[in-house]
Amino acid sequence: MPAEPIYKVIFFNQGQIYEIYARQIYQSDLYGFIEIEEMVFGKRAQVVVDPGEEKLKAEFEDVNRSYIPMHAIVRIDEVDREGVAKVSEIKGDNVAPFPMSFQPPKAD
Repeated sequence: MPAEPIYKVIFFNQGQIYEIYARQIYQSDLYGFIEIEEMVFGKRAQVVVDPGEEKLKAEFEDVNRSYIPMHAIVRIDEVDREGVAKVSEIKGDNVAPFPMSFQPPKAD
């Protein structure tokens, strides 16, 4: 295990599934959110460049901290080393985001 743990976070965002790696994850002071800091992406020295990872790297380039709603989180794993960050489309009927809100029916 590295001295500092690395977490793989999988979450829903705008109809897609994001998989990113970060060094710091904790429950936010903002109710219902998870804070993610120190996102980890592949080294620039790699010969093969993944366009999906580069897109994510550009999207989170100037982000110091990201707040992800708890109901958007699919899974958080502590891993030995970072992998390739990616965005994938939702396939199949067995994965669905948790409903955003619920309003009880009005009384007659």
